[in-house]
Amino acid sequence: MTRNLMSTLLVLVVAGGIANADITSRNVIAAFRGQLVISKAELSEGKNDKDTITKIKAEQLKELKGEERSDVMSWSFHYTAFLTKNGNASLKMEFYRDGKQYSADKRLDGIDPKSAVLTGDINIDEDEGLAKGKSYLIKLVGPGDSVVASATVTMK
Repeated sequence: MTRNLMSTLLVLVVAGGIANADITSRNVIAAFRGQLVISKAELSEGKNDKDTITKIKAEQLKELKGEERSDVMSWSFHYTAFLTKNGNASLKMEFYRDGKQYSADKRLDGIDPKSAVLTGDINIDEDEGLAKGKSYLIKLVGPGDSVVASATVTMK
C-alpha cells in the first residue's frame, strides 16, 4: 500500500471511532420500541448505543412540572417517539387521565412516513382538558386507532 492510501485509511478509521451513537440507530430503536420518551429537551447521544440508551433513560421524565400562565396551568415538553409501526403522515397524541378517561389530544402533521423515530415539542394546558396533580397515559395513535407509542406522565 502507498503511504497516502494508508494515511487515508487511518483517518477514516479514527474518524469513524469518534462518532456518537445516534438515537436512530437500530439498537437504540429496539431498546425503546413502542415508547414515547418525554423529556425537557432533545435527547442526548452517547459514545455508543449502550451509552445513548443510558442517557435516554436518565433524561426520561415521569413527572412534568407546569407553569401558570394567565391563571391557567400549562405544560411544555419535548417528546421522542420510537414507533412500533411507521408509514403514517399524521398521528394524534391522546391524553387519558388515570389511563382510562380521554381528556385531550394534539394532532401531529407533516410526519416523515419512513421514519421510525419522531421528535417534537408540545405545549398543552388546563383549558385543553388536563389537570394538575393527575396522571396521564399518553398514546400516539395512527389511523384505525393503532397505538404506535405510549408513556405515562404525572402533571405537577
